[in-house]
Amino acid sequence: MTDAPIPAQPHFRSDVTVELVKSDARDADVLFAARVSTAGEQSLEEVTKDPERSKGLINYLMRDHHGSPFEHTSMTFFISAPIFVFREFMRHRAGWSFNEESGRYRELAPVFYIPGYDRKLVQEGKPGQYRFVEGAAEQHYQARKAMKASYRQAYEAYQGMLGAGVAREVARSVLPVGLYSSMYATCNARSLMHFLGLRTTHPNATTPSYPQREIEMVGELMESHWAGLMPLTHTAFNANGRVAP
Repeated sequence: MTDAPIPAQPHFRSDVTVELVKSDARDADVLFAARVSTAGEQSLEEVTKDPERSKGLINYLMRDHHGSPFEHTSMTFFISAPIFVFREFMRHRAGWSFNEESGRYRELAPVFYIPGYDRKLVQEGKPGQYRFVEGAAEQHYQARKAMKASYRQAYEAYQGMLGAGVAREVARSVLPVGLYSSMYATCNARSLMHFLGLRTTHPNATTPSYPQREIEMVGELMESHWAGLMPLTHTAFNANGRVAP
């Protein structure tokens, strides 16, 4: 007689993770792409030159919205975040490619999002003019308690259907958007700047944005990786109001 398998127990997280899987993104890529308009084949010389000598050109391109040279770059990120973050993320289509794990082909792990105690919990005002403020300890307790109970019930129903032979693509329908998923996201520097302009808040931004905190967390981690790859472009982005060219 064999022992019955122990049901998977839900795990709760409040963070997101972003890993830079591969990249072909340098400030020099912007320079040779920009200079082909005036130098033709001689622009290839920029590939081996120190881009620091041409940071004024990068700033000019950013300031005057000459955006196409920034598209000659590529970054692929592996992201782990709640499904509701990815549903906002995939509104960004120009210059992005996505591949997400599928509940049709694998059993989804019971990893769920709950807000951290530092997450502002209470919304005040109306859409377009609202702000978030700190929640009381009781509100945090109630939110976390309710979410955990709901997640446990949903995952129990999910496993029950799988155990009864129901197809994964059907059983997954009971799972909430607070479930963690993972995906590869590939973009160029221009599309990433557009994303950051909308999905992060920053004192240098000339156009205010009001992103949901969880997608902003993803954006902050992606920006950290990108700033290391293209420091001159990142500096120009901040110096010119964080508006994608």
